[in-house]
Amino acid sequence: MRHLLLTDLDLSRERIVVRRAGKRHVVHPGELTHRCSSVWLREQHRRRPVTTNPHPLINRWTAVDTTDLPIGITFTATSRPTGLTMPTLRQDRIRDEAFEADDPLHLMRLFGISSHTATRYITTARPERTSKLPR
Repeated sequence: MRHLLLTDLDLSRERIVVRRAGKRHVVHPGELTHRCSSVWLREQHRRRPVTTNPHPLINRWTAVDTTDLPIGITFTATSRPTGLTMPTLRQDRIRDEAFEADDPLHLMRLFGISSHTATRYITTARPERTSKLPR
């Protein structure tokens, strides 16, 4: 999230480009994420129409200082007391979506994960549907 740029959000085509470890993943956000992103960008433009900061998540300090990342130590420090990390939250979100959707293609599009990873999440969420029948 902290490295996401405004150019990575393509809301007209309903996709977000996420860069991780030298790779680019195209994520197709759900309706709620798309709507919230659209409202957030309109609000940011209304509040700070002349900012040159290329990040969608900015505050009053990072709006004028383009070298500062929008989410820093403060954000991670506030989430640490709960014992949760960002990767743990992401895995939990994928697992929850696997319980609801039961479709590996949906997981692949939504989270930008590989087919193998999506299948593993589906198998974990619904082992009775993916178990092999006895011969």
